[in-house]
Parts: sequence; structure tokens; C-alpha cells
Amino acid sequence: MRGPVVVIGDTLLDRDVEGVVNRLCPDSPVPVLDETSAIDRPGGAGLAAVFAAAQGAEVVLVTALADDAGGARLSSLLAAAGVQVYPLALAGATPEKIRLRARGRVLLRHDRGVAPGEPGQPSDEVLRVIGAASAVLVSDYGRGVARQPALRAALAATRAPLVWDPHPRGPAAVPGVHLATPNESEVRELVPTLPGASRLATASRGAQGLRRRWRAGAVAVTLGGDGALLCHAGSTPLVVPTPGSAEGDTCGAGDRFAAAASLALAQGALVSEAVQAAVAEASAYVAGGGVAAALPQSGARGGPVSTGVVGSGGDRVGVGAVATLLADVRASGGTVVATGGCFDLLHAGHVATLQAARQLGDCLIVCVNSDASVAGLKGPERPVMSEGDRSRLLAALSCVDAVMIFDESTPDAALSWLRPDIWVKGGDYATGGGDAATLPEAEVLRRWGGHTVVVPYLDGRSTTDMIARSGHATGACCTVGQPAEQDRFSAPSSATPGGERTR
Repeated sequence: MRGPVVVIGDTLLDRDVEGVVNRLCPDSPVPVLDETSAIDRPGGAGLAAVFAAAQGAEVVLVTALADDAGGARLSSLLAAAGVQVYPLALAGATPEKIRLRARGRVLLRHDRGVAPGEPGQPSDEVLRVIGAASAVLVSDYGRGVARQPALRAALAATRAPLVWDPHPRGPAAVPGVHLATPNESEVRELVPTLPGASRLATASRGAQGLRRRWRAGAVAVTLGGDGALLCHAGSTPLVVPTPGSAEGDTCGAGDRFAAAASLALAQGALVSEAVQAAVAEASAYVAGGGVAAALPQSGARGGPVSTGVVGSGGDRVGVGAVATLLADVRASGGTVVATGGCFDLLHAGHVATLQAARQLGDCLIVCVNSDASVAGLKGPERPVMSEGDRSRLLAALSCVDAVMIFDESTPDAALSWLRPDIWVKGGDYATGGGDAATLPEAEVLRRWGGHTVVVPYLDGRSTTDMIARSGHATGACCTVGQPAEQDRFSAPSSATPGGERTR
């Protein structure tokens, strides 16, 4: 493949809450579910992107993320799955689908964020990556991303194989798509059915109608456990049966089908070959246990991005505090500035950098490495101070407006959700250290048109030196091959992204 597989569409936060039912509610004759576990995962276009990434492909997801805890959680889950997120702004709340389950059966589905929000404009980098794709999948869930005019223009212009997974509430596919992949119920909503027609006749008539209406190269109607029906330009459809019995949880099977077809087309397969591969993949997926088996590590509750207030940091610490701040600043047209690091023993060098960063915009958000993240970067004897204490100290500074904790080794997932206008790192102008072109965060910021800058640090300030002078062991605190005595708060090297540079 010459470029990434690009998935475009609406992403939802899916949550499966498992529990046991042993009694009825005393004030209403309904079952009481005692929760035993909860798993979060990306849904919609996000799930299709995760499926593609799981096959080893380089995957870019163009989707809209809201400024709320759900958006932060999605960003973290997608990054953990190896998906590169190119976010658009999303007005309103993150859509959530919560399934309450007992003994493998769904008792109730609770939806949040039902009203679709308006997605923002794509950056030039988003349009560039669409043009460089090896294949493009539009995974439309009827919430607005597939309607975005600039995205539709880029899709109409791409030369890459284009797969369109439609939604009845969504827009028509752009003219010239290689393959559209509606299911039976979607076809019946999109094309009027004839009374008394057989199942295959209804699917064939609907596929041909959509192919002509959308000027599509082919339409494959998925038929559940019976495979798919593919209509080309000719009059005779191709029926692709499943290779065996496929009974089980079908949630996500359509996304698996569309992702598999897109990957096959990216690798040069014919449309008929791609549909056959997609039927085999979707059938194996359902027979193997569905999404629960396909994504066993998709995210236990309380995962990589903290969604609550840490310790007693008050209303300036945690994703909720950051979300409120983002909404207020963006509503007034302000500039969002962010920075990050371990901040393990806050010193004057840190404060100078934070004060300089705050002057660049209308708010400053500090992304702090969690305890686990610091230990992974700097060794088992770090951090000296817990993430709660580090966050509270930072939040107490007048130049800091909000603090959030991230658990990964890099701040990429947090940045994809925050979408700051400016990302700041401490650096040395005289030596060229911390040049924005070399910072690992610079590529992430370009996805939404953000900028990375460096500000001077106070020479001679070092967390590692402070720890050494206090009598702590220093051997685990330094990047391999870089002596502790030169540790300064400056632009991070690739070995310690998002943290203090130890060189």
C-alpha cells in the first residue's frame, strides 16, 4: 500500500456494562443489575478504524471529537489501538451507547448525546492525507461528518479506492465510489420495496437502484448470516455466501465487513475479491464471539485518560475541569495553550516555562504524566511525588488554568482531544534545542492546524540534580546514555516524549 487507509465518519463511545440480576427493584417491577465489569470501546467509524489497524495497516481516522470526558476517552482508546486520529471539532456532547448486559444478553441500551453536533472544518493536513490514501472508507453513522462540504470535495477528488458504508439518516455517497456496503434494512429504507418480492429480489433491486442513484461502481448488500449480494454494472448479481455457520453477536459485523473490503481494495484486489474477503472476515468475526472477543483489551473502565478530579485538586484538575475550560475559551474565540511533562519536584525552571507559556494565549492546560507513565519513562524509583500531589501543586499556580493526567508514554492521545492552538515546550534558542520541526508533538499538532513552539528555560535547574542532592538514587532517573548532571527542563527527546528532557 502506498499510503494509509483513511477512515472518515462519526465515532461513538460504546460501553458494555456486565452484571448479574438477582432481584427486582422494590419501587418498580424491573430487574436490578449489579455491575461486575464495564468495557469501553470506540464505536461507529472508530470501530472500523480499530479493525483495520488490527490487521497491521497504517490507519488514519478523520472524525469529530467533543470537548468532554467521552471525547477524551475515545482519543485514548483509539491511540492505544494504533489509530492516528485527525480530529475535527464537535459541537455538543460525545454520543454514547451503553449496553446493560447479564449472562451475555442485552437487557437495555441507554443512549446519550442523541442530538448530533456540528463537525468543524478539516485542516489542510486532513485534506492532504485523504489525497495520499491507499484506500478511503466512509463509515457514516448519520451524525454529520459525511456531510461536511470540504471533506466531500476531497472524497470526490481522490483517486484511491473509495468504500462508502451508508446510513439512512446520512447523505448520499459522493459520485464514483468504488463500493457501497449497505445492509438489508438500510437498503429497504433507501429504496422502496415491491410488495411480495423475495429477499434476494429486494436486495438486488435496491442495490441496482443505489448504484444508479449514487453513480457507484458496485453495491454490496450484506445479508447477515447469508453473506452478501454484489451488484456491478451488469444485470446479474453475484451472491457471496458465508463459508460456514456464523451465529453470535453481530454488533460491529458491518464495520468489520467494510474495513476488510477497504483493506483488500488498498492491496489491489478486484471488487468481487474484496467482497469475498469481507464476507469471510465478517463471518469469522461473528463466529469467533464478536466484538468482545475481537477487542479483548479495548478498555476497562478508568483507562488511560483520567476522567475525574484527582485527589483534592478542586475544579482545576481532571478532564471535567479541562472540558469546561475548553468550552468557555473556544466559545469566546480564545487561544488554547497547552504544555506537558512529569513535573516531578516542581522547580523554578518549570515555573518560568509555565509563565511564559501562559502569555501566549487565553488559557494554559498542563498535561501531566501519570505515576505509571513516569515510572515507565524514568525508572521504578520515579516519581518522587504522586500524580495527585504534582497536579495539585501545578493547579495552585496562577499561570495554570487546568491540569489533566495522561497514562501513555506520549501526550498524543491527550493532544488529539485537546486540539490546542499552541503546544509549548521549554528549550534553548541559542543552541537550537527543541526546534519545533524535530519535536515529536509537532506532527500531531499539524493534524488540526496547531503550532508547536519552544520558550527559554532557566539554566541550572534540574529535577534529577535536586533528587541527587536530596540523597535519592539517580541511576534510574536518566535517559540511557545521557548523564544526570545535564538534566534540564527543555524540549523532550524522542526517548522521553511529553516529559522532562534528561540528556
